[in-house]
Amino acid sequence: MNNVVVLILGGGQGTRLYPLTKYRAKPAVPIGGKYRLIDIPLSNCINSGLNRIYVATQFNSVSLHHHIRCYNFDDYSRGFVEILAAQQTNQSGAWYQGTADAVRQNINYISQRDIDYVLILSGDQLYRMDFAKMIETHVNAKADVTIAAVPVTRDKASGFGIMRLSDKPDSRGKVVGFLEKPKTEQELDHVRISRESIESLGIEAGGREYLASMGIYLFNKQTLIDALEKTDYKDFGKEVFPAAIRTKRVQVHPFDGYWEDIGTIGAFFEANLAMASDNPPFALSTASSPTYTRPNFLPASRIGGAKIVSSLIADGCTIGEGTVIENSIVGLRSQIGKNCVIRNTILMGQDFYQTRKELDQVAAEGKVPIGIGDNTVIDGAIVDKNCAIGRNVTIANPNGIVETRESFYGQIRDGVICVEKNASVPDGTNLTGEGK
Repeated sequence: MNNVVVLILGGGQGTRLYPLTKYRAKPAVPIGGKYRLIDIPLSNCINSGLNRIYVATQFNSVSLHHHIRCYNFDDYSRGFVEILAAQQTNQSGAWYQGTADAVRQNINYISQRDIDYVLILSGDQLYRMDFAKMIETHVNAKADVTIAAVPVTRDKASGFGIMRLSDKPDSRGKVVGFLEKPKTEQELDHVRISRESIESLGIEAGGREYLASMGIYLFNKQTLIDALEKTDYKDFGKEVFPAAIRTKRVQVHPFDGYWEDIGTIGAFFEANLAMASDNPPFALSTASSPTYTRPNFLPASRIGGAKIVSSLIADGCTIGEGTVIENSIVGLRSQIGKNCVIRNTILMGQDFYQTRKELDQVAAEGKVPIGIGDNTVIDGAIVDKNCAIGRNVTIANPNGIVETRESFYGQIRDGVICVEKNASVPDGTNLTGEGK
């Protein structure tokens, strides 16, 4: 595994995850109470024996850089995790223009290393994969490029890059066509593959007739360099792969485990709450493949007579008497008052505790302390970090409003109320999706 370098693409401005990306890069968005999105691909790499990792980003990368400093490897292993922020160079003075362009602008970090393969990952997906198996697929097929793929049904195919495979028995798994987000019936028919072709890869078809790219690519080093230095292609799916299929051996690596692209507020909300269920589709507590993150050295959470059902409670929290928490995630250092109801909600927690002096000053100024005040009800929301939610507040969306414009506290996206980072909601406020 020492002949592989990993490049994790941090994504662009993260508009689909706004306002969670208002103050941070997309890979730095908190998940699961105590983790961040970037911990998922990094943990997959570590568990697969890969420890030479770059993370390319260009927006709000300070908190991301702070977080990944915890990933330190043995000095003798030559392992590293480094940020590659977009910057002006003699070769380019522009932002990343797409996935391929992001790699091109950092190609020197790849070309100068004595390696054979480059693994390219996305920074906003939730999954658990052994990349050693993908490398084995690549080597055994003598491929130039290998693309990880998951089978999907026809109704979902238009949201992905879809691959068409060779029908020849001696070319099993060889990609002969790639269409980025097919929309028309004709396009969907063109990339549809048979049940036999899917099951020949060791996957049960189960009514799924399409192989969708997971945004996980393995390149021979020189193949990648040639593809980027000899063209001006900006995007892998739309340009690089269609061209490579004509001249190179492009192989598919099948995957049939849990995989979720959580690039939207709706997908992020559902995937997080699913982790708190009794039988989570993605379990954070897997002994054989742990999820790593920055250590926080916090005390155990203190719960004073609360009722907690199907929820995750992170370290360092205080939960008051009479409070009910259902189907929710409570992040690090969360301070929740008495007789509150937190339901179907993600509380991202706090970056710090307020001192007694600070709390006295807040009270003297008539402001709201960070945390959730007594008798407050929050249902169906994402409350970002360091929010000050007063007493007797109601935050809910009973009318099922899908979208609202941004206001002083946040906005509704995909039907989810998003209270933005550092927001302050006064005592008695009623935020029920009615534009207040």
